Formats: sequence, C-alpha cells, structure tokens
Amino acid sequence: MKLGAVVLTMGNRPVELLALLDSVARQKGDPVEVVVVGNGAPLPSLPPGVRTVELPENVGIPAGRNVGIEAFGANGTEVDALLFLDDDGLLPREDTAELVREAFAADRELGIISFRIADPETGGTQRRHVPRLRAADPMRSSRVTTFLGGANAARTAVFAQVGGLPDVFFYAHEETDLAWRALNAGWMIDYRADMVLEHPKTAPSRHAVYHRMVARNRVWLARRNLPALLVPLYLGTWILLTLARRPSGPALRAWLGGFREGWSTPCGPRRPMKWRTVWRLTRLGRPPVI
Repeated sequence: MKLGAVVLTMGNRPVELLALLDSVARQKGDPVEVVVVGNGAPLPSLPPGVRTVELPENVGIPAGRNVGIEAFGANGTEVDALLFLDDDGLLPREDTAELVREAFAADRELGIISFRIADPETGGTQRRHVPRLRAADPMRSSRVTTFLGGANAARTAVFAQVGGLPDVFFYAHEETDLAWRALNAGWMIDYRADMVLEHPKTAPSRHAVYHRMVARNRVWLARRNLPALLVPLYLGTWILLTLARRPSGPALRAWLGGFREGWSTPCGPRRPMKWRTVWRLTRLGRPPVI
C-alpha cells in the first residue's frame, strides 16, 4: 500500500514542521511521500523530495487539505491512503505507517483511522481528542463516528467516492461532515490508541473565530447531512449543551451570531444520510442528535 502525507502550515512553526517531516521520513517500510501546503504563507526551506504548494491566501483548513489531496492526483489517486498531520505534531514511533498499512489491508471496510493525540511532556490525551462519547479511557481503540483532522489516515478511495472535506466550513466540524458522508457510503472509522501523534496541549478556543464557526458549522452540518426530522433534535441538543457550559457573555453572543449565520447562508449541497446510517451511528454509540 502506497502512502502519502499532507501537512498544512501557515509558516509560523518552521522548527516544529521540520521535526514532523523528519519523523515521517523515519517511518519503516516504503517511504511516505509528503506534500506541504503553505496556507497563505511562504514556506521555509524543506528537505529534498518534499512536494510543496504555496497558496496566495489562507483558504481555511478543509480547503487547504483538499489542495494537498489533489497534489497527489485527482482525489489523491497517486497513493492508496493519505496521512493528515498537524505541522506542530510529531510521530514518536517509527512503525506508524506500517500499522496504517496493516490496518487497511486487514479490513476492507475501514476507510479512516483516527490517531491518538498525546501531549509530548505528559503523554496524556485530552478528552476532546478521543472521538467518541465514552472518552474516559484514551488507550482503548474502537470503532467511532468521527476523527481528528490533524492526526489521521484515510483511504483515497473514500475521497473518490464521497468527495473531500467541505471547503466552505473554513474551520470546525469539517471532519464530522466527511465522516458522516463516508459512513453513509458504507465505510467504517477506527480510533487507534497505538497510532500516536505527539502534539502540544492546546485549547480550541484560542482561535478568535472559534465560537462563531463552531455554531455556524454545526448548523451547516445538520442542514447538509441529517434527515429533516433529526435537524431540530440535533441542534436543540447542542443549544442546551452550550448553555449548560455557561459560556461568557462575548462567547455566547459570538455563538448565537454563528448559529444565525448557519441558517441564513449557503452551506453547500444537501445530501441527507440514510436511516440505516442513523442506526449505524446509534449502534456505534453516537446517535446523530449528539
């Protein structure tokens, strides 16, 4: 199985980027081809053999990663699977690529693998980085219903069948949108605790647009993918959960503004999932109302 890797960067972490690329180069087995996409920023000097794409402006995370996919041919067809890695991450093990190959070879229904993100200092994994509701034990691998955008591997056949990440989202929930479309097409998703990306501990709210885009894209996610009956249930649940978390006044105002924006702006084509996909999500422990 031929592997590639897509790394998206804004050019502000050159030391971390070089360390990541070195960890990819040290993977056992056939070499992993790498594309680095400069998202609205010039790229630093990179090792020989690394492909580069420099975008004139920041097009957002999903669109930037889609550019990386297309750098491997239409829907990434030059390779069998792609690793998507944050530019400040690091692969501490040298057999991660081989584990990816073995996992895909052993399970033809497996379309996406979500890696475990570990803090390089403590080795701990934040609860939000375990893509399931029962997240207390990050060392337990399992089938899941979504994945982590900067620490995963995906078959390029998935993109050929259901398309890439939703460009319009810019930031937040683009992984779940792709995950739901993949599950609806019959693919499965695994969380693997033994496939590790080291990444510094961070809070998603560090981004100025976090609250607005989380709310807007939540609405878009429902509008694009859910049967009409489930849209109000899903969004109603998230309104209650957001209020229960007692956000600050400015955060709540930004969230409400994003929620309104999600209803008033185009979100791309609507392709509601089948009811058997709803049942599959429910059996996997995450019905699409949470």
